[in-house]
Amino acid sequence: MSLQEYITKTEEFVQSLFQDDASGHDWWHIVRVRDMALRLAQAEGADCFICQMAALLHDVADDKLNSSEEVGLKKVDDFLSQLGLPERDRSAILDIIANMSYRGGQKAQKPLSLEGQCVQDADRLDALGAIGIARTMAYSGHKGRLIHDPALEPRAQMTLAEYRSDGGTAILHFYEKLLKLKDLMNTDMAKTLAEGRHAFLETYLEQFYAEWRSER
Repeated sequence: MSLQEYITKTEEFVQSLFQDDASGHDWWHIVRVRDMALRLAQAEGADCFICQMAALLHDVADDKLNSSEEVGLKKVDDFLSQLGLPERDRSAILDIIANMSYRGGQKAQKPLSLEGQCVQDADRLDALGAIGIARTMAYSGHKGRLIHDPALEPRAQMTLAEYRSDGGTAILHFYEKLLKLKDLMNTDMAKTLAEGRHAFLETYLEQFYAEWRSER
């Protein structure tokens, strides 16, 4: 099987799982992450095939969308085994997926390969800018969270369980995660792109608060 055939079969598998998702982790999120990961890989000289495969499969194993991280990783491993992907490639892809998640900033991460850095940056970039705002609102609605409650303050320290909980609001998520991502990018291109997307978040929040106070 050619590398492109592996990618095509993986696209079909992932799209079948996420095409109806409305939480912000939909098929088009995955397409954007894959496309950005490929762009970063080309700029950094990383393995484009590994980056595309890991990007396509990264949310299949997400512990937000499975009963546990282990269950999600086994789902990915089983799929890659059925594809007949060589063990070295399977291992590289699984290592990226197992170690790239933000997890509320609570878990010390194993150092990522160059490919893992590209995929992680691509996923984090999709949480910034206009797309990041849209996804935050979609996910907050999905979880039944309020848009904003002026009485609540950002949680500086959270356990993973608290980060995964339904607590907080959409606006608090900006402070608890999104505004931290700019300084967590790995690659030079992602750092540059994150600057513009981060600035857009700040502009949005300024406008949001002005409208909230009926000033604009």
